[in-house]
Amino acid sequence: MDLKQLNYFVSVVDHMSFSKAAEKLHISQPSLSNAIKNLERELGFQIIERNTRNSRLTEAGEVLYDRAIHLLSEMSIVKKEMEEVRLIGKGELQIGMIESVKYWIPKVILRYNESFSEMNIRLTEVLGGDDVKNSLRKYETHAIITNQQIKEEDIEAVPLYKEKLVLVVHESHLMAGRESITLKELENEQFIISTEGFQTREDILHAFALDNTAPTIKYEIERFETALSLVSENLGIALIPENYLQGPHDFSIVSKVIDSSALERTVYLTYMKDRYVSPSIKAFITEVENFFIYKDTSVV
Repeated sequence: MDLKQLNYFVSVVDHMSFSKAAEKLHISQPSLSNAIKNLERELGFQIIERNTRNSRLTEAGEVLYDRAIHLLSEMSIVKKEMEEVRLIGKGELQIGMIESVKYWIPKVILRYNESFSEMNIRLTEVLGGDDVKNSLRKYETHAIITNQQIKEEDIEAVPLYKEKLVLVVHESHLMAGRESITLKELENEQFIISTEGFQTREDILHAFALDNTAPTIKYEIERFETALSLVSENLGIALIPENYLQGPHDFSIVSKVIDSSALERTVYLTYMKDRYVSPSIKAFITEVENFFIYKDTSVV
């Protein structure tokens, strides 16, 4: 039994079709069928029951499938780590992030490029807690900047800074000129909030609950950019991270700090504890950490 056989077996199971799996693997269907038969002969038992309509796993096949998925995943990780050993100062840096970091992350990259100008950098949005863990564990990203509090033995979560969730309203809104606003006063407003699964939504609803109230949710969005677009048309109000408002400003939108200690979140840098990374990738992680050791985050 070798990794190629296991890969063939997993592909057949995933597609539940020998013909589709063969097409995906770029081999002939008879060759694939023979490979599975040889694997069964070597194991001494049947792993896939075949009939004219479909195929399904035997009990032994189910056990083998689970083990094969794990082994192939581990092998993929080993290949990626060996590739990074070879690439010193070159290659690709894969960073996941949340929206609100977009105005300070270029400053970190600018410093990083002074020493590692040949590195290609891929920035992707990784938002949900499960997405963060899966992306790191599958080696899809080297590190992720997130507002999710990740508590896992294999993942390092370094707190970088805290930021407030501030109220944004249209300049013509009655609350635009107010000095002090409470969450209770917002309960009947048309509220814009992140969809389920986003930490920001949970933080906001928790803050309302602590004040024994709840928002009247009118719009559910996935990006703060969309929330601001709705606010700019005076279609509703929203609570968004203060750092997201850095940079070019829409003067039709007014931001207000709410009287609630619960409307504050921590932003973390997360990465796998035991994963090997090249010096060039480790340098970026260090650059992010150092950026906030010496910087007042209120002016990020």
